[in-house]
Amino acid sequence: MAFGAIDPTGSKAAAAANSRPLMKAAVYTRYGPPDVLEIKDIEKPVPRDNEVLVRVHATTVCAADWRIRKADPFIVRFMNGLWRPEKIHILGAEFAGKVESVGKTVTRFAKGDEVFGSPGFKFGAHAEYVCLPEDALLAIKPVNMTFEEAAAVMFGGVSALHFLRKAKIQAGQNVLIYGASGSVGVFAVQLAKHFGAHVTGVCSTANLELVKSLGADEVVDYTREDFSRAGRVYDIVFDTVGKSGFSRSLKSLKRGGSYVLVGGSGRLSSILGVMLRGMWVSLTGAAKVISGVARAAAGDQAFLKGLIEAGKLRTVIDRRYSLDEIAEAHRHAEAGHKRGHVVILLEQTSR
Repeated sequence: MAFGAIDPTGSKAAAAANSRPLMKAAVYTRYGPPDVLEIKDIEKPVPRDNEVLVRVHATTVCAADWRIRKADPFIVRFMNGLWRPEKIHILGAEFAGKVESVGKTVTRFAKGDEVFGSPGFKFGAHAEYVCLPEDALLAIKPVNMTFEEAAAVMFGGVSALHFLRKAKIQAGQNVLIYGASGSVGVFAVQLAKHFGAHVTGVCSTANLELVKSLGADEVVDYTREDFSRAGRVYDIVFDTVGKSGFSRSLKSLKRGGSYVLVGGSGRLSSILGVMLRGMWVSLTGAAKVISGVARAAAGDQAFLKGLIEAGKLRTVIDRRYSLDEIAEAHRHAEAGHKRGHVVILLEQTSR
């Protein structure tokens, strides 16, 4: 995948010397707070024969972005450079935009196509252009979505779908979604309803009506009520933010139910603690603990697109920022109180 070469000094002269066109991108060359992100002019990528070059109209700041930026959890350093970022210098896990050009062997896309997708674990969407193989997570944008709405589909949608399927969700089950108003939560609520579950969403007071509008059968305000003390029992407890509490969640699960844990602290002690407790409760048959990293399966993008075009799935946008405001967007996303998605607009007019 041909991302633009990065000049750490941000020197236009360096790029001009080799006559390559420039693009703007949010670049980071060290781990740390949002202020490590800088807007620089770097080389515009050139698609190889099997690649598609997309002009990005909108992207998002999701949990994966700010966690990799600050190397939280620590394991990020073993994947991306121990002391400083060495493989990923441009974040951005999802996007929507318009095809600028295609390689000579590409047949699925043509110049001018409106698309949405994800560069996967290579990231790179926090830039004016992104380049992907034709067979990557890339598809024609849903006809009933704007660029900014479509940009916010892949991270939350794929994550929710992946974990609900791992939990073997079935029609008629009782499912609790903790963090129901976040970027994964809004999709988890809608997808669980699509699969025929009775859904309880847990969120703050300000987001109760939003979660109801997504289809939740019941809502719990965590600022006023402890869901584990209500006496309800669930087949699946899906914690999208890592704040439900291990003991409280198991208390609310029927024996053999599934506890899905996404997010949470990146501290090594916390990760090891969850792993050990998860192994124990799984061995005793008390519950099945499901965590890890979501990966898109074949057909997931088409499945989500079909639900969107059928009017059964939508995105929720909290705030919109320009690329120049990327550090502030990271601060807001990392604070953990956003409703749905934080979107970065790279085009003044987003259809």
